[in-house]
Order: sequence, then C-alpha cells, then structure tokens
Amino acid sequence: MGKKKHKEKKSHLPLRLNIIFFVVFLLFAGLILQLGVVQILTGESAQEKIDRTENTTTNIPVPRGEMYDRYGRVMVNNEPLYSITYTPPKGVQPEDRLQVARAMAEYMEMDFEDKLTERDLKEYYFLKNEQEIAERLSEKDLEGLDNGEVYQHQLDSITDDEIKGFDNHTKEIIAIKKELDKAYTLAPHVVKNKNISQAEYSTVAEHLSVLPGVNVTSDWEREYPYEATFRSYMGNISSSEQGIPRDAEEYYMSLDYSRNDRVGTSGLEEQYEDVLRGTKEKVQYTTNKNNTVIDTEVVREGSRGKDLMLSLDIELQQKVDKIVEEELVKAIEQEPTANQHMENAVVVMSDPNNGEILAISGKQYNRDREPGDDKVSDASHQALYNSYMPGSTVKGATVLTGLEEEAITPSTVVHDRTLKFPSSADKSSYRPGIGNVNYHQALQVSSNVYMYFIAMWMGGYEYVENQSLGLQSDTLQRFFYHFNQFGLGVETGIDFPFESSGYGDLDFTDQGNILDYAIGQYSSYTAMQMNQYISTIANGGNRVRPKLVKEIHNPNQKEEGLGSIYKKYDTEVMNRLTMDQADIDRVQAALRAVTQPGGTASSYFSGVDYQPAAKTGTAQEYKWIEKENGERERYLTLNLTMVGYAPYDNPEVAFSVMVPYTGVNSNTSINGDISRRIMDAYFGLKEERQEEGINKELTSGEEE
Repeated sequence: MGKKKHKEKKSHLPLRLNIIFFVVFLLFAGLILQLGVVQILTGESAQEKIDRTENTTTNIPVPRGEMYDRYGRVMVNNEPLYSITYTPPKGVQPEDRLQVARAMAEYMEMDFEDKLTERDLKEYYFLKNEQEIAERLSEKDLEGLDNGEVYQHQLDSITDDEIKGFDNHTKEIIAIKKELDKAYTLAPHVVKNKNISQAEYSTVAEHLSVLPGVNVTSDWEREYPYEATFRSYMGNISSSEQGIPRDAEEYYMSLDYSRNDRVGTSGLEEQYEDVLRGTKEKVQYTTNKNNTVIDTEVVREGSRGKDLMLSLDIELQQKVDKIVEEELVKAIEQEPTANQHMENAVVVMSDPNNGEILAISGKQYNRDREPGDDKVSDASHQALYNSYMPGSTVKGATVLTGLEEEAITPSTVVHDRTLKFPSSADKSSYRPGIGNVNYHQALQVSSNVYMYFIAMWMGGYEYVENQSLGLQSDTLQRFFYHFNQFGLGVETGIDFPFESSGYGDLDFTDQGNILDYAIGQYSSYTAMQMNQYISTIANGGNRVRPKLVKEIHNPNQKEEGLGSIYKKYDTEVMNRLTMDQADIDRVQAALRAVTQPGGTASSYFSGVDYQPAAKTGTAQEYKWIEKENGERERYLTLNLTMVGYAPYDNPEVAFSVMVPYTGVNSNTSINGDISRRIMDAYFGLKEERQEEGINKELTSGEEE
C-alpha cells in the first residue's frame, strides 16, 4: 500500500517540468519577436542614435561694452554692421570650401585688390588641377618629404603664366575662399562686414539654403564720437583676422575665447578686457559619425560686455587739449631759435581726494612734417610713458623729508647765498643772495640753498666754504624712501597696462649731485607721478591710487545710456605719509604763499578767486640730437614744470604740467600760462554747470 502511494507522487514531477519549460519557451519566443520588431521596424532609427557620436560646444561672440565719461557721455560705442559669416562643419575639406565660395560669389561682392598673394592664387589653381600637378613630380622628387613639404613642392611647380590669367570674378572666389579657410570648426567667422548693401544682404539671406554654413547676421565695430580725443587711453582691439594674441593663445583659449575673437590689445580695452568682452552665447552642436550637424541647442544666452564709466570729464579734456596745443605752438613759433629743441607739453588733472583722473593731455609739435601732416599731434601717452626732470616742484617733498628726518625744524633759518665746494661748481638759488629764509619762505621764493642744507644736514655734514662734502653713505637712500611715499620714483598704480616708474641718473662719485637731487635734478618723473605727489600733499598726506575708471555698469537693456552699477571703485589709499600732520599743514600753507604776492607763481594766478596753491619748477636737462653723420650732440635745455591744486583749504582739483627742452635763453612762461588756463577752464565749467543745474557727477542706477 505504501509503495503504491510513492509511485503516484513521483508521476507528477515530469508534468511540472514540462510546464516550466513551456513558460521559458514562451518568454524566449517573446524576446526573439521583440528583437525582430526592433531590427526590422526601428533598426534604422536606433542605428542613427548610435551614430550620434559627439556633442561639441561653441561660443558665439557678443558686442563689447561701451565707455562713457563721468557725465554719461558716450566715448566709445558699437556701430552696428551687416555681416555675412561662415561656420564650417566638422570634417570640411578644401574642395567643400571652394564650392561654397563659388556659390557665394554669385550673390555677393568681395574686394580682392591688394588682398590676394601669389600663394592664394597658386592654392586655387592647385585645387582646380590637383591631379595634373601631382603628376609633375616623381616619387624620387618627393622622397623623404612630409605632407607639408610635398604640398609646397607642388605649389612651387605652378608657373606665373598659369596664375596670371584669372579674371575678376575668379579673384572674388579666391578672396572668399581665403576668408572661409580662416574659419575654425563650428565657430562663426566673419567673411564680410563692411560695405554690405541692403540688396546684397537680402540676396545672400534668400539663398542660404544653397550656401551651407553661411549665415547673415549683425556685427559691430568700435565708434568714437569724440574722434581722437583721449584715444590713446581708450586703446585698441584686434580685428577678426588678427584674433587673440598668438603669444598668449593658451591663456585666452582657457577662458573660452576662439582664435578669431577680437580682444583688447592696448589701453583700457586691454586693462578691462574681462568685463568689456561680455558673456558669449554658448551653443551645443550634436554631430553624427559623418560630422553632419543634426541638432543645435543654446546652452547659455549671451549678453554684451559691461560698460565703463570713466573718471574723465570729456568737456574739460577738450578744453585742456586746446590750451596745451595753443600754448605749445605759441611758445615755439614766437621764439623759434630759442626754443628750437622744444617739442611737447604734458598735463594731468585729477581729484586729489579720490585719485579720479579728470583730464590727461599731451601735444607734440611736428617739426619735420610732410605736406598735409598735422602741425600738432596727440602725445598724451607721455603722461605715463615719458619721465622728465621736475626741478623745484619737488621741494615740498624735500622740506617734509627734512622735517621728518629732524634735519630742520619749523624755525630753522638758512642764509641763502652762493655755496662753494672745491670739487664742483658753485651752487646757488636761481636768484643769488636771497638772504635769510625759513622753510615757508624757501618754498615761496624757491630757495635752492635751503634745500642743499637739508641734504647736507641729513648727511651729517656741516657746511664749510671750499671744504669737500662728506655725506653719510645712506643719505640718498633715505631721500628715496621719503620721496617714494609721495609716488616719486615708483609706479603710481593707475589702472592702465603700462606706466614708467621714472628714471634715476645719479653720479654718486660727486656728492654734489645728492644736493641737486633735493632740488629736482638728476631724477626724472612722469606727469602722472608728479600729479600723485602734489595730490598727496593737497589731501593731507594720503597717497591715493589714480584711476581712469570709476564704475562698471551692466548693459542697459531697455534704452541707450548706462545701466545699473555692477561695480564701483572706491578710493584706495596706497600709503600714508609718515610725516606729522602739522608739518604737512605747514607745507600746504607755504604752497599757497607761492601763488600770493612775493611767490614765484603769483603773476600767473593774479586775480583768481579759486584760491590755488602751487609750486613752480625749472630743471636743466641735456637733449641729445643725432646728426646726419650718425654722431650725437647734446644741447643744454630747461624743463619748465608746475604742480598745484585748488582751493587750497578744501582741494577738489590737482594738476601737473611738464614742458621739457625749452631754450635756456627763452622768455617763455609756458608752464605758468598752461597752469592758469587749465585751472580757469575747470572752475569756469564748474560755474557754468552750477548755473545750469548740472550735478558734479552723473546720477546712475543702483549698485548690484
């Protein structure tokens, strides 16, 4: 009975296995059926998805930011242009570009005069006759050469007769092809953006379907409403053809630049490239294995560059330019013999409290001009690039140095007379025998002798007539240390790509030269350094970093003009004078006395109501002239300088004027004449604007 039950239980196992096998069979059948459906019905679509092998992102350039003066007047903007561009796909071949060029030549004109080289013509001829040219050279001729060398040999085999017969239409094709060859993969390249008529633009737009990679769009170029005014400081940008600087290609490419992008190459365009460039539109291209673009997507919207509000007052700048030019021409042409080596004048005006530059002017008199050339050209860059001996204008720093070093006290009196040394020329003031003077009178009447005694006492030497100088070895270095505090002999820190730090030309074997250093001889400074120096005294002892840009603004999306503030540059104090405030106040009062009766600048500022303080200066400087025979000859000349500010008790404007190489026997007072006129111009404009209800500064958008 037990055995029978066991047999019945065992008989059910094969049935269950069969059921499982059947279910598995059905599942496999369904899977095979599904694979068949995919392969037969959607296989082509699936394969296309597999062939989508690469996504490439390209940056589309945007217009640069604009520049405005402190009152919101446009100084640099973007002039809109029609533009025809070419964006080559991946894997495009020279033959493909030639085909596109031929098609484009049917719908647009292309200037080719002075643009096509012999190589351009040969490369076109090669594409048209590649097989024939390849047969000209044997394998032996090409043995051991790489592809580039082979190609060059092939081009060299093309004769002048073979390329001289191209007609104008063919040359247009070659010129277009040359532009197409400059384009980088999936990056738009401007083929033409000048002298495009409305008809030409429309014709190309209508035929884009037969012009692969070609597009019509808008472009821009820099426009300068005030033409050459302040032009050298605004700077330049590269063209699309020049692109990014090759010596900095790796740097720019790391910042998402394309090789043909326009970038700032000088001036403020270069200094503020990171904000002027804007945010490029980022486009992602999806390509298949044949390098055909099958999809595009805008990953990031672009926006044009941010705008700069300069510290400059363009109206004041124009007036100062005119004044400098008029006074330079007058001085040279009224005394052509005496001022035969005089050639330029430089001016800087600023707000001494915050370092904002209000005007920079420099003019060059062109003596050897050709017919049609301008008599005077802009040389405002010399305010940062060229250094000149300043003469007595630095005596404010000398007096403060003497007080700080305790070489003198406010009550120290020196008898101004001719000083005699055995190994150097006699030393005296410009007007010998001034008599007894203290520091205040020494600045007012510009006593050289008082400054000589400061240097001697700093060096631990008591003057004895006809006795050799014996100054301590660190005397000059201590002078340098204190002068540097004013910005003399060091860079001012202005927001510009380059500035000179001045030049020292001391012969320390003659210690008399150290005495001359105290009166502004043998060391040279730029007009910008001199402006920073006098500003430091004017504002009470803060050496402030000068600046050309006071604010950065977001683009105004709704209308013309400045948008909201993106960044505001606050006043930056680079260092504080170590001198006592009481001593600084004393020197301020003495500089005020310079413009009063008895002072060296009193005649220039007679009758003005803006209460100036100033310091005049004259320095002897040799100018080297190269003769026709190649030899160099030197001529003794004078540098005429002046620095100052106003009002003396609450200064709002500081100035520096430097006019090098005037004649030793000249009667010119060009430094004083320029100083008076530019200060009159500043306060005249201020009065006009107050009457018209114009605020000192533009009221702009809220800061973000």
